[in-house]
Amino acid sequence: MNEFRELHANEIDVRVQSFAKRNENNQQVVYANLLLYKDARADMNILDETVGITNWKNTHELVGDNLYCTVYIYDEDKKEWIGKQDVGIESNMQAEKGQASDSFKRACFRWGIGRELYTAPSIFVKLQDKEWYDEKGRIKSNIRFKVSKIEYEGRKIKALEIIDMYGNVRYKKGY
Repeated sequence: MNEFRELHANEIDVRVQSFAKRNENNQQVVYANLLLYKDARADMNILDETVGITNWKNTHELVGDNLYCTVYIYDEDKKEWIGKQDVGIESNMQAEKGQASDSFKRACFRWGIGRELYTAPSIFVKLQDKEWYDEKGRIKSNIRFKVSKIEYEGRKIKALEIIDMYGNVRYKKGY
């Protein structure tokens, strides 16, 4: 079996997982806790380039209320399909599509695709006053972030840089 490469910076998405409001020097300060993740297209591309477009396949099956995905890779030596499976959870946007995508991505994690994301540091970014607002007691923001640089050592994240939607560096570790 082939080993899958690490994700490139442009294959990693960033989303705000949560917000934390703190009082610093008698001022309200908001931090965004960022989460790194991959989408199903990145998994498909890596499967295609590593094992070939005809040497992998996936299936979905409903067990109870849970949707499971199995990603199969053809093992040329054994002359058989080898599968790894995981379950998905519904997304906030489109429940069924989100569950199918999530189960696929999780099954790909089992193969090792993107597993290096589990080594990401805790990422907190201080938001500027105009980058957040309070809506009925909940912090909201429209700011977007992306990974601009990433380096690995032994399949672990060694260096990481995240920029905002305006190109400003907002997080840097290891550079």
